[in-house]
Amino acid sequence: MKVFFRRIHLYLGLVSGLFLVVVCLTGTLLVFEEEMEHAFHRERYFVAAAATPRLSLAQLTEAVRAAKPKAKINGLKVYADPGRSVEISLAGSGSPGGPQGGGREGQSNTMREQGGEGRGAGIRGQQSAGQSMREQWGEARAEGQQGGKGMGQQREGRSEGEGMRGEGRGQQASVGNGENQGGGTRGEGRGQQGRNQAGGRGGKGGDRGPTLFVNPYTGVVLGEYDSHKSFFHFIEEIHRGLVAGRVGKLVMGINSIIFLFILGTGIVLWWPTARKALTQRLQIKWGSSWKRLNHDFHIVLGFYASVFLFIMASTGVGMSFDWVGKTINTLTHSPQQRPEPPTSAAAEPGTARIGADAALAFARQQAPDAESYAVQLPREPTGSIQVSTLRPGAITERATDDAYLDQYSGQVLRQQAYKQKPVGQRIRGLFKPIHTGAIFGWPTKILALVFVLLGATFPITGTIMWLNRTRKSKKKGQPRVVVA
Repeated sequence: MKVFFRRIHLYLGLVSGLFLVVVCLTGTLLVFEEEMEHAFHRERYFVAAAATPRLSLAQLTEAVRAAKPKAKINGLKVYADPGRSVEISLAGSGSPGGPQGGGREGQSNTMREQGGEGRGAGIRGQQSAGQSMREQWGEARAEGQQGGKGMGQQREGRSEGEGMRGEGRGQQASVGNGENQGGGTRGEGRGQQGRNQAGGRGGKGGDRGPTLFVNPYTGVVLGEYDSHKSFFHFIEEIHRGLVAGRVGKLVMGINSIIFLFILGTGIVLWWPTARKALTQRLQIKWGSSWKRLNHDFHIVLGFYASVFLFIMASTGVGMSFDWVGKTINTLTHSPQQRPEPPTSAAAEPGTARIGADAALAFARQQAPDAESYAVQLPREPTGSIQVSTLRPGAITERATDDAYLDQYSGQVLRQQAYKQKPVGQRIRGLFKPIHTGAIFGWPTKILALVFVLLGATFPITGTIMWLNRTRKSKKKGQPRVVVA
């Protein structure tokens, strides 16, 4: 029986060996992507904490528009860490520019209508919601105070509601967190760029653009990051699909399945039939010939790495094929489709939107100790604002609590804590952090790096073993030369 498994192990290894080397080597670069981005571009991600109050989100978005007049704001991410910059994602060039799908300010709405300028901002929408902003979140002026000072504090003669002006206009798209999109695209370490999507209804769909990093105390734009033009994006494209589109991703997905069979047959071949042989299979015989060392590197190290590599390959399969997620949903009795985001109540033309500061105020009241807050803004007039809160100790950056707010009145339309999400959705949300080793931070990342590097050597050491056996067999088959 072992002869059969040896042949399967050999043939599958020869077929997929080169792909495995490429996957593992590119994977080693992606393990510490976030850390390398932060190390090489600290000026984007970190700021000197100041004693002065933080600017409001409205002020920060105006600073972005001053730097990029044609910018279409997707959404914002605010960290509790006073030394972190605020990340403001922009819509891509193909994203609709306004609620009506037109230019920056839509086809029919003016800047005043979109941005919520005027003394009645955030107030007119209360009538349709039946519950005022003051009743929901305490002081209505909290939307300016959450950022340290509102636009009303900065500009004399303007009300706090007018402070939302810079926030509301042009914000048709939204910044999504990975959990809500379920895409598994890389966001960690790219300023969440991998998770930015243009917002449709409730923040769905659309084109992705760059992320701007803004100093929350001065409003200075610190830098810009476009994942589509980054080094790590190119490495990921190789890792996931050899830069060959859907065909490449299919090939790499099949290769992950093949790797699972290679690991399984490898364990069968490793399994000792006698207790005496167990010691030989668990330790490398240092000081032996290079052929024996090559053999031990493949057999012994392969055994120690097999469990970790099996888990990584399994999650790779899960991210490559939709049927895996559907199967998990079926087994866990989870819905196959996520519910549509709730819609805002119909409002009269010109009704002001509440803006991101008010949404952030709500999120901070719900989770004052959260590590970060992501605000997604709707593109359509009936869309809702989504706020995703990452609580301390969350198992992954995608383990967020989500809330949807009416974009006119601020009424809470739906709330869902992470633990309330379907089991299937939570399991699929763990694929990427497990795959990259980020699930438990640095310890698992280091393990991932070590075992993935070992994984890159196994096709090489295995091929050398096969060549050695082939040469040995040829020598045995040669007729002996008898000397008289």
